[in-house]
Amino acid sequence: MPIQSLDEMHQHMEKTLAICREELARLRVGRASSAMVEDVQVNYYGARTPLKHLAQISAPEANLIVVRPFDTSQIAAIEKAILEANLGFNPVSDKETVHITVPKLSQERRQEMVRLIKEKSEESKVALRSNRRHFREEIEQRQDRGEISEDDLHRALEEMDKTTNEYVKQIDQLMKEKEKQITTI
Repeated sequence: MPIQSLDEMHQHMEKTLAICREELARLRVGRASSAMVEDVQVNYYGARTPLKHLAQISAPEANLIVVRPFDTSQIAAIEKAILEANLGFNPVSDKETVHITVPKLSQERRQEMVRLIKEKSEESKVALRSNRRHFREEIEQRQDRGEISEDDLHRALEEMDKTTNEYVKQIDQLMKEKEKQITTI
């Protein structure tokens, strides 16, 4: 049985699921979250650097994100990066922090977010299926070369389909939860 290929496939699918989780967490649901701004690229002394590496980011209230830079001389650069990221935020700063008020979502924006959630979920499912196809081809080649028996091939293919379906269900569940968050006012 080609355990190595199944283990590899499982690891790749787990990474795809984690990426999907991260992308959905970044989507704004009307509630402030540090994930909404942590990957904003800031021009830090000439190098593009994610905001999460330059500051402590927190969401102390449902509609507020607070950014505390480790280097307070970079507050202007952080403000500029947030504005340029086109997230719909208008940052306000004092000498030590940047405050970002998260506006409430309109019904039109909620519908747009639901479409975006479905797109991200579908992209993740396509990645899972592509992963399955790649490992299926690999196992079929091993069977053609006589490295594994036909019975092992069929068992491996069944296991791959079962694993893929489990991950697709997990992505569907993530999508439903995120949709519920967005559509609940």
